[in-house]
Amino acid sequence: MDASLKALLSSVVDYAGLFPPAKLELQPAMANYAQYQRTPYSWMLGRFILPSSRLQEFEQLLPDYPAQWLLSIIMTGDLQKALAQLKSLNNPKIAIASLEFPPLPPREIENILPLIPPEVESFFEIPFNSDLQSYLSVLQHPRAAAKIRTGGVTVDAFPNFAQLYQSIFAFAQAQIPFKATAGLHHLLFSKHPVSSEANSPVAWMHGFLNVAILAALIYQQKLTPELAVEILEETFLNNFQFTSDRLSWKDYQLNISEITSARNNFFRSFGSCSFQEPIDDLKDMRLI
Repeated sequence: MDASLKALLSSVVDYAGLFPPAKLELQPAMANYAQYQRTPYSWMLGRFILPSSRLQEFEQLLPDYPAQWLLSIIMTGDLQKALAQLKSLNNPKIAIASLEFPPLPPREIENILPLIPPEVESFFEIPFNSDLQSYLSVLQHPRAAAKIRTGGVTVDAFPNFAQLYQSIFAFAQAQIPFKATAGLHHLLFSKHPVSSEANSPVAWMHGFLNVAILAALIYQQKLTPELAVEILEETFLNNFQFTSDRLSWKDYQLNISEITSARNNFFRSFGSCSFQEPIDDLKDMRLI
């Protein structure tokens, strides 16, 4: 595997096995995460996504698993109570890396930010139909970040190209990190059923490689909006090249330092209810 690809996809998948369409129970989801840490592909594994409402259940199951747990907590219910519960955690196997919030008005986000521990990153979901500018100034705050939904279990849950690239350009201009969630199970832009149900509708899904490279090129100011759609709709793997010191899409290049900077400071990760599907796509394309 080429070093440029590893830099691009290191710790990129936040495992969300509890959420649709997988919707696993907590015990098998925890077993999966623990097992993924022992595979040759553990370098791609990021956080374990856990609702705050299930933290107590998680702690009860924890002795069954020797793994180290890097958690991203989905904040639900009473915020003050959830934060107090997080502060009471005292287990060397657990690290709270981030908190994730549902769509909230900008004013409410302003009130929440001072309550969050400074060492914890906070992701606030921004709906595509919202006034994006009203969120940008609020999120220009240390350890604050954006979250965008790139799919779901219905066809209309997938944003169009313009919605996606316009948000990413806006985040880059405002220097706001972001993560994506849902719908990025596959390597390249392609058509798939939205669930495992026999009568599942089929949707065009964004590719995690398309989005990751687009974000890195935008962050490094190497791409115009006119070319963004071309990357997002790219289905031909040969237009992407990976070597030991750089990656490229057509004539646009990023060196290892630029890739690493974009991942560390801008495109943080994507949540996926499957860790195996991204791995399988990379294997099928002989990239790993």
